[in-house]
Amino acid sequence: MSIKVLIVDDHHMVRRGLMFFLKTQADVEVIGEAKNGIEAIQQVEALHPDVVLMDLVMPEMDGVEATKKLKESYPHVKVIMLTSFADQDHVIPALKAGASGYQLKDIEPDDLVKTIRQVVSGESSLHPKVTSHVMTQFTATQNEEKAKLQELTRREKEVLKEIASGKSNKEIAADLFITEKTVKTHVSNILAKLELSDRTQAALFAVKNGFDK
Repeated sequence: MSIKVLIVDDHHMVRRGLMFFLKTQADVEVIGEAKNGIEAIQQVEALHPDVVLMDLVMPEMDGVEATKKLKESYPHVKVIMLTSFADQDHVIPALKAGASGYQLKDIEPDDLVKTIRQVVSGESSLHPKVTSHVMTQFTATQNEEKAKLQELTRREKEVLKEIASGKSNKEIAADLFITEKTVKTHVSNILAKLELSDRTQAALFAVKNGFDK
């Protein structure tokens, strides 16, 4: 069975070039094209593609916004960003929107086909330059979180671990032999130091950083 592909790009020549090459692939079928995000959503609704090759910067609706809307209504459709932008200000929002792949337009044709096959099989595919940016961002975030954790006192770390286990203030107070009022003070200090807004975020932060063990 062929992989049904929709091409979305605001440049006619780019769409033509992609279509010309992809039509030479026995297992790929180009079923349509669109020149902006609004048309992309309309085409997905009408044509039901397996994969959308999505440009990032387009008029009327950009690729990130279109991807968000597509994934909300058609979560099974795979989106591959195909763009000229490799910086994290473009990469991170695209991945958060639900893109399964992020490739640059200098990609070799055979590698593009490989990417299409990968995302259909459930894998992700990132251009090497993009991977570098993502890892840099991930490392920076980790370092920031570690620095924030160092600001917590020993007791606050104990309370954070209790929060991660889902315990109430009353239960934490009993476990640590302190008053509920003291627990509330510790919780407020933890949220302030970690720059979080509520206990749920604190619990997620704790689990992410191994405080649930």
